[in-house]
Amino acid sequence: MNVHTTGIIIQREYLNRVKKKSFLITTFLVPVLFAALCILPTVIMMGAKEEAKRVAVVDLSGIVAPTLETNESVEFVDFNGHPADSVKAHLKDFGLDAVLCISELNIAEKNISADIYSLKPLGMDLTENLGNRINSALENYRIDSYGIEGLKDIMKDVKANVKMHSYTLDDSGKESISESGVYMMVSMILGMIIYMFIALFGGMVMSGVIEEKSSRVVEVLVSSVKATELMFGKIIGIALVAVTQFLLWIALTLAIVGIAGGIMGKNLLSSGSDPTELISSMAGGEKAAEALSSMGVSGMDLSDGLHPEDVAQTADQEGGLSVILGTLGNLPIAEILVCFLVFFILGYMLYASMYAAIGSAVENEGDSQQLQMPVTIPLLIGFFIAIYAFKAPDSALVLWGSMIPFTSPIVMLARLPYGVPLWEIALSVGLLVITFIVCAWASAKIYKVGILMFGKKSSWKDLWKWLKQK
Repeated sequence: MNVHTTGIIIQREYLNRVKKKSFLITTFLVPVLFAALCILPTVIMMGAKEEAKRVAVVDLSGIVAPTLETNESVEFVDFNGHPADSVKAHLKDFGLDAVLCISELNIAEKNISADIYSLKPLGMDLTENLGNRINSALENYRIDSYGIEGLKDIMKDVKANVKMHSYTLDDSGKESISESGVYMMVSMILGMIIYMFIALFGGMVMSGVIEEKSSRVVEVLVSSVKATELMFGKIIGIALVAVTQFLLWIALTLAIVGIAGGIMGKNLLSSGSDPTELISSMAGGEKAAEALSSMGVSGMDLSDGLHPEDVAQTADQEGGLSVILGTLGNLPIAEILVCFLVFFILGYMLYASMYAAIGSAVENEGDSQQLQMPVTIPLLIGFFIAIYAFKAPDSALVLWGSMIPFTSPIVMLARLPYGVPLWEIALSVGLLVITFIVCAWASAKIYKVGILMFGKKSSWKDLWKWLKQK
């Protein structure tokens, strides 16, 4: 293979693609979409507030209604003494949105039942809030029924809300803070990014080969250069396009998020919004408690049916942020970046060579679906293993997934935040290099024959025949 000729093909592929309007559009559009994914959750939490509802209360137990207090999201109207069926039938006439019906108290079992009827389906926030209040009222009744003085205070004192801080120790015994949630997010993001890039740019190689073959341009090209030079030139040229676009995406995304974050941060401060309220309004009860706990905000228990007003306590935001930043700072950033580039390049080259072989065997993308399946399945398996790698990063499944060359580019990246011995990384890279050489050799043989085959729909049997040809 002539290096100079291959270099010319690489330059041609690179320049042709970076000059296309589609390249420029995706280069500037994708960072906007990425930034939107980062910013939209905050915007949604701030804006997704349910309209105030008027809820009639028919409480036959007598223990729930006194605990229901009107606030900005719901207005409770006492309808005790009115038949529940009559209220249900005339919700519009009374200007109500729903009616909450509480059964009579079952003294023997110390229990009640609750039903709510509405003109339209109610939001999750309101239904969970009502459920928490009803449970809280019933719990207080049960506590009072024991007749033990100070039992309610005792129960409050008994409840525990311990925030466990996680630390890792190095060989010298030095400890560094580590938050599992941060590792989980980094692991998932790395796995998803490398999967997306391998699938996207590997498919681009196949599309480019099919396009040149269907337009008969390839016949002119192979008259001047070898088929293997053309294949590797196309693969490497598109790889350089991928790296260029990836670096531009990172820079533009960080710039957009930084600018938008600065503007939104000022707006949040000026509006006096409390992140605690945003989280508690987004998910009630235990979900909110878990979200706050994962941020390092402790001393708050939403699972006992407290009112939103009771939840608006001062959150330890600086503590939560320091945990996140501290964990990120303790990650082996340099090792992760180097491994990302190595596994991305080798993983891309491996799959791109196979996609090039598939593209050479067909004349349109519709015919490639059957041949793509054996290539796509290992990639998907690696993606699914990587998604759940954070649950057990040292499990046998994840370990083997990070060693098998067809899944290792994705799974190994997902394992890196949890610490991987150097010999395992080296072994994984070595196996990936050997597999790439074998697959590239096989793909080149198929490509050399398939690129000039026209008028026949190829099958795996045909590819095997081409592979055996000398």
